[in-house]
Amino acid sequence: MTYSGLRIIKEAITGHKGWKPAWREVEPKKDYEYVIIGGGGHGLATAYYLARNHGAKNIAVLEKGWVGGGNVGRNTTIIRSNYLLDGNEPFYEHSLKLWEGLEQDLNYNAMVSQRGILNLVHSDAQRDAFIRRGNAMILNGADADLMSTQAIQKRYPFLNVNNARFPIKGGLAQHRGGTVRHDAVAWGYARAADRLGVDIIQNCEVNGFQIKAGKCVGVETNLGYISAKKIASCVAGSSSRLLSKANMRLPIESHVLQAFVSEGLKPVLPGVITFGAGHFYCSQSDKGGLVFGGDIDGYNSYAQRGNLPIVEDVCEGAMAIFPMLGRVRILRMWGGIMDMSMDGSPIIDRTHIDNLYFNGGWCYGGFKATPASGWCYAHLLATGTPHEYAKDYRFDRFAKGGMIDEKGMGNNPQLH
Repeated sequence: MTYSGLRIIKEAITGHKGWKPAWREVEPKKDYEYVIIGGGGHGLATAYYLARNHGAKNIAVLEKGWVGGGNVGRNTTIIRSNYLLDGNEPFYEHSLKLWEGLEQDLNYNAMVSQRGILNLVHSDAQRDAFIRRGNAMILNGADADLMSTQAIQKRYPFLNVNNARFPIKGGLAQHRGGTVRHDAVAWGYARAADRLGVDIIQNCEVNGFQIKAGKCVGVETNLGYISAKKIASCVAGSSSRLLSKANMRLPIESHVLQAFVSEGLKPVLPGVITFGAGHFYCSQSDKGGLVFGGDIDGYNSYAQRGNLPIVEDVCEGAMAIFPMLGRVRILRMWGGIMDMSMDGSPIIDRTHIDNLYFNGGWCYGGFKATPASGWCYAHLLATGTPHEYAKDYRFDRFAKGGMIDEKGMGNNPQLH
């Protein structure tokens, strides 16, 4: 069933009796060509591009909960490609280009809003760093605009550019950045993958791997054993727990990242703003709520909830940049489980076990990477070779000294 304005009118006239489920409810088969573990954005995107780009058949996506219930539905919805390093920038720029055509490609309203993102500058040294970043973005085909204090004040008149503690000396803007409705991304990819024959199996938890002679031949689930020729892990913050069932120890840690939304307000924030003197970022949803977040909680956890010190830290960042929000009430807060890699960049690679592949270590960047992650992971699964945009996202970069350290802070996941 194709979605369109005419379809909406027809259903409204006929009592909305013609709508069909977005995807099928199916029972798992005993054998598949590809099994993708994880029904979040990355897993569903991988299944979709595997079927669409490579003509693959007999694909299953196994999700231990429900589609959209993991990190893909628990983030701050920001998309951007304002990265510095060559290992990252082409990949995220490819992802942003895929976002720009996503709704037409999937025939689904994901509410892609390219309202722009602005990273504020509060010191001369920070301006120099952002000039370098902007030049790297332009060299890789992305858009970058170093805005003056006057231009920022005109676009965001409520900002106190002359703040004694955090003066605003400019900012790096990417006008093609913005936000996307997070859970709609999962639903859109699920629907599109289903239309290409992919089996999406919810409430199907993988409890173990069947490995024979160094080759992975299937998975044990709560719904029974499923064999496959290629098995792809794509479970974000649960990666370490899942791959431990295959006796693998990953170079990642799991941390909680909290997000918040305020009560609904009249339109006050036209784009996404990030605070340059602290880790705070904010945008305004279509419902009027301010969506914002900050640092990860500084301890390892698999809980989807955080603690009070981070709440205080994020609210302090909000007050430092937006003192006008002092009386605004927080409506709700939640947490997602971040798979933090040692250098702050992801891994898309085959493992040392034949037929077992891994996608993870996305740190803060998982949601914005969804289309490119699926695109490149599908390429790896179908061809056996890394995609050009993900050629540096290998396991062996840590052994070879080829780390992609965007923040230049060393091999400590808490610092990324």
